[in-house]
Amino acid sequence: MHATYLLLLAACFLGTLPLELVLHLRVYAQWRRLIGTLVPVVVLFGGWDLLAIHQHTWSYNRAYLVGVTLPGRLPLEELLFFLVIPTCAILSFEAVRARRPEWVPR
Repeated sequence: MHATYLLLLAACFLGTLPLELVLHLRVYAQWRRLIGTLVPVVVLFGGWDLLAIHQHTWSYNRAYLVGVTLPGRLPLEELLFFLVIPTCAILSFEAVRARRPEWVPR
C-alpha cells in the first residue's frame, strides 16, 4: 500500500494528540520552542539521509510511499518522520512530567 509510511506517521501523531488535549501540555502552544527543537533534528538527520541517498547507501521502498519526492530524492514521509516522531516524543515526555512531577530524568 502506497500510503503505509504516511499512515504510520498519522497513527503516531493521532495517538499522542490526546496528551496535548486532555492534559493541556501546551506543547503546540509553545510553537517557537517546538520549532527550535525540531529544526536541528530536520537539518542533521535530513542531511544525513540526503548524503546516504546520494551515496546510494540508503533507499526507500516505493511500495510504501505516496510518491512525493523532495529535492535530493528525499521522500516526503521521511521529512515528516523527522517532525512527527520527535513531537510525539516531546508530548510523551511532557505527559510523564505532568502526571509524575516528582520524576526527574537522569
